[in-house]
Amino acid sequence: MISEVEQYLTMIEDLRAQIADQVRDMSAEALNWKPIEGEGERATNSLAVLAVHVAGAEHFWIGEFVGKLPPTRDRDAEFRTVVDSPQPCLDALEAVGIETREILSKLTPEELDEVREVRGKQVAVRWGILHVIDHTALHLGHMQITYQLWNEGKANPMPRWFERVGAGK
Repeated sequence: MISEVEQYLTMIEDLRAQIADQVRDMSAEALNWKPIEGEGERATNSLAVLAVHVAGAEHFWIGEFVGKLPPTRDRDAEFRTVVDSPQPCLDALEAVGIETREILSKLTPEELDEVREVRGKQVAVRWGILHVIDHTALHLGHMQITYQLWNEGKANPMPRWFERVGAGK
């Protein structure tokens, strides 16, 4: 694997593991709870929606954009997610993790340097990978705040970066 891509993959896997840790032991009620109900820009998303959305976005950018897999993502469905346990979230995260590792492990230096069209825009493959890191980190932060709101201000203990780097996560 290209060294640069290996570093990207490490970051993606670390963020995805933090999301899995965030939802793993939660009740269905907690996973489906939204701090602000409703539709549109003023509403918020549940932990289940955010976990499934992160997996869907990773599939789009790594699977479909980088890996050139046929389009299968249903973004709108991600935002209608309701779960009866953490398992659907964990399954989505695990499946996209396998897909991402497989695609990135086969990426060539020439492919990494390519610019491809997506939604009528010219986008660098490298940018698509970095966007997954950026997007996942953003939603992990949303999830941490949502958890705190659900849990009356108590945060879910999460290892800090220096406790995660090189620790196999």
